[in-house]
Amino acid sequence: MEAEGAAINGSTRDEDVLLELKSLKMHFPIKQGFFSRTVGHVKAVDNVDLKIRRGETLGLVGESGCGKTTLGRCILRAYEPTAGEILYHDKEGATADLAKLGSGALKPYRREIRMIFQDPNSSLNPRMTLLQIVGEPLKVNNVASGQELEDRVAELLRRVGLRPEYMSRYPHAFSGGERQRVSIARALALDPRFVVADEAVSALDVSVRAQILNLLQDLQEEFDLTYLFISHDLSVVEHLCDRVAVMYVGKVVEVAETEEIFNNPQMPYTEALLSAVPKPDPRLRDREWRIVLGGDVPDPADPPSGCYFHTRCPYAEDRCKDEEPFLRELSPGHQAACHFSEDLDLRGVGDQGAVR
Repeated sequence: MEAEGAAINGSTRDEDVLLELKSLKMHFPIKQGFFSRTVGHVKAVDNVDLKIRRGETLGLVGESGCGKTTLGRCILRAYEPTAGEILYHDKEGATADLAKLGSGALKPYRREIRMIFQDPNSSLNPRMTLLQIVGEPLKVNNVASGQELEDRVAELLRRVGLRPEYMSRYPHAFSGGERQRVSIARALALDPRFVVADEAVSALDVSVRAQILNLLQDLQEEFDLTYLFISHDLSVVEHLCDRVAVMYVGKVVEVAETEEIFNNPQMPYTEALLSAVPKPDPRLRDREWRIVLGGDVPDPADPPSGCYFHTRCPYAEDRCKDEEPFLRELSPGHQAACHFSEDLDLRGVGDQGAVR
């Protein structure tokens, strides 16, 4: 639906923030029976507050099924959020709540917010040439056509390290890394400001990952891009990201600068994730420790009371079962959702003897 007054001009805000999520929820209905009655909801994203600063790379990490991809697609408005706000600050300084805009009003913002998908094999149409794939956003938005379109596509292919004469070829003629370069070129076609990279290197061979990560960094500097980098690979996140947000069962449970969160975690779930980071020095592997969490990840359709992590947390107390902890600032720029952050002595990567 079109929302009147969704653009908010002249509002007071942090000038460094490009996108801000406030109490964002994405609950998918569970339907049963002949009449498809709604009997419950899967709380894929549950009351998330998050700020993404202009020009930074924010890493979003967590186990599979924690809501990372759903959050990214809510920002893109591939999903219509159940509740909350997605405040986007445009080039003119105006603020728009993307969560309340209809498809027509969203069109100019879709040009500025793009996505790089996880698997280039499934995200690229095998029946379209590179010219058609990369040029499609330009045609749909009436940006270029004819020879100008070909010139723009040729330049985009050069920028991502592909030869312009490849534009007449189909995706099957390229390797996985080259196909992901095509996906990146398509995402950059409309000169975006903000890019959601959803597991952008997880489907690639290890030998190709470094090339794509370096390309993303070079493009960020060249085009002044802001990234939301969704990943389960903490080694990649440590290399690429300026800040990290940790998700667990639809909630953001910790946010901090990358170095701070890797060396000084304040939430037990983050400590468990960090214990799984591979050790590059083989001399240290015999001494490495690993936190193995008991139980299963809670069902987002029926989460536990209190802290969602208390069913698996080695530090849980009675308070954790009854009282939900909210994300709070423990030190400048470091937020965590744990009742006992000040009392716990959690280990980071540095405490494990890993070479950084």
